[in-house]
Amino acid sequence: MLAVLSVLLLFSSGPVCCVLQNLYCAFSDSCDCDFKPRVKDLEWDLYKNVFGQHLAQDIVSEEVARFLLNKSPDQPLVLSFHGSTGTGKTLVSTMLGNHLYGSAMSSPFVHQFVPTLHFPSAERVNQYREELKSWVKGNLTGCARSVFIFDEMEKMPPGLIDVLEPFLGPSHVVFRTNYRKAIYIFISTAGQEVITQVVLENRQAGQERDEIKLSHLQEALAQEVYNNKTSGLFQSSIIQQKLITRFVPFLPLTRTHVERCVRSQLCQRGICNRSDVVEAVGGDMIYTPAEGRYFSTTGCKTVSAKISVFL
Repeated sequence: MLAVLSVLLLFSSGPVCCVLQNLYCAFSDSCDCDFKPRVKDLEWDLYKNVFGQHLAQDIVSEEVARFLLNKSPDQPLVLSFHGSTGTGKTLVSTMLGNHLYGSAMSSPFVHQFVPTLHFPSAERVNQYREELKSWVKGNLTGCARSVFIFDEMEKMPPGLIDVLEPFLGPSHVVFRTNYRKAIYIFISTAGQEVITQVVLENRQAGQERDEIKLSHLQEALAQEVYNNKTSGLFQSSIIQQKLITRFVPFLPLTRTHVERCVRSQLCQRGICNRSDVVEAVGGDMIYTPAEGRYFSTTGCKTVSAKISVFL
């Protein structure tokens, strides 16, 4: 029956196509049925719930929208998130999964990798390379719209990630599938020093944080990640071949941003009016550098635990 419906869909249009599509999806577990991108909702989520990250908000929303509008992209969307702990990198990757698939991050077509869990031994890199290549190939064959999220890239065994190079380039067909509709997200703290230095210089010059442009960071960040032995992308052919669509900098958070995180989480608990808790948590964070104490060393990462202490 599914085979018949799939053939009918190819030759249908308008209301008939919609009816057939709904009927097909009632019986199928195809990723096309679960793939329900809500770009406007993603943009709203980014701008409402991610604090202090005007660059990441703009880059992610624009690149995802542009990529999804193209019915036949030249190559996959590859975004590399960089910044210090607690600045929103994992949060944004979760938002992406939530707004692309109907079943959100629980979708079988959103795949997450954590090096300490999936690739724990540096001595087994060759084995991991074969396994990762086979696994990505298999999932792309099953769903061209797959999303792959690689967290904690700084803990990735050197040389492992380069096995993805054939999947990231502009070739039209690799391994018998159109893999150019996939999305890859790399998440790392590598490059945080470069980012922090630019933000610090901006602040010391008396400029507004929103005046920081991607052009101030893109090339320096790419070079830092490429030359960083613990970035997971050290001297990577993926960077050499310019296969990363955008390096996305996540800026260090100030006390104002931390307190916005606190207030947001309090509101989620139904107690928005606890300004005393907002101030207490903000004041309990550790800030750097020693002269100035501008940036939270843990961003918003420990906010939830600290709220529980001060409630």
